[in-house]
Amino acid sequence: MTLLHDLLARWHDHQLHDLRHSPHTVRAYQAAARRLLDHLPAGTGWTELAACDAQLLRGFMALRRADGLSNASAARELSALKAFIGFARQQAGLAGTAAPRLRGPRVKKGIPRAITPDEAVNLAEMVTRDGTAEWTGARDRAVLLLLYGAGLRIAEALSLDCSVLPLRETLLITGKGAKQRIVPLLPAVVLAIDAYLELSPWPKGAADPLFRGAKGGRLAQGIVQKAVARARTVLGLSPSATPHALRHSFATHLLAAGADLRSLQELLGHASLSSTQVYTKVDGATLLDVYRDAHPRERDH
Repeated sequence: MTLLHDLLARWHDHQLHDLRHSPHTVRAYQAAARRLLDHLPAGTGWTELAACDAQLLRGFMALRRADGLSNASAARELSALKAFIGFARQQAGLAGTAAPRLRGPRVKKGIPRAITPDEAVNLAEMVTRDGTAEWTGARDRAVLLLLYGAGLRIAEALSLDCSVLPLRETLLITGKGAKQRIVPLLPAVVLAIDAYLELSPWPKGAADPLFRGAKGGRLAQGIVQKAVARARTVLGLSPSATPHALRHSFATHLLAAGADLRSLQELLGHASLSSTQVYTKVDGATLLDVYRDAHPRERDH
């Protein structure tokens, strides 16, 4: 194995097994590390990586920005590189030395787009009818109702194994950074998952995936995303109606119904309350839309 491959392999294993990053994050962090290593002299090892300072990173990021990198993408890449260099300093025996201090570009946080409860249910019903087989349609419906009914990230839902069976009123979820939380399960969600399992032709041992792909492996996110894309086209919904939008809708609708931010933070598995506070803006935007649609003076204009 070459030095380059060894560096990337050890970084990959650290993210996957020690940090418990999602596969998507691992891929993004690996790609960022590879780009930095390609920029550095051949033969760079942990010691040389550990010596990377803010000036070197600033110059590298300037090259990346010249390639057309957006503020959001640049901020993510810089975060990945600082983590990589921090890991290099640990490998070089400099565990007490922090990664280079370099502030990334300001990124304006967008307001998540929620869909209405009717739209969420209609999406779930449409993917049922659109399934290539009865059991896959029931599977996709169960996944969407779980995302909307419990506010899960799609990766969290698809990582579940049959060890969670039989389903009860709550479910233990392992989220980002291996942080665990308990979410409530609505009876309608439990019924949808049970209906899918009744139709599924695959074994249901404790170590088996709860949601299966057509060939029996763990269901991939892309399959669910494509099913939702087809369904929203038929229903005439916005492109923003994605599987992840169901999580946003869960949060927005609970907040509108009177849920407090701290409880919502726990249900969503947010490490910081600031991540949850964005939903107050969503709810405000929803109220403004209702006002514009309903107020007599507005309708006259």
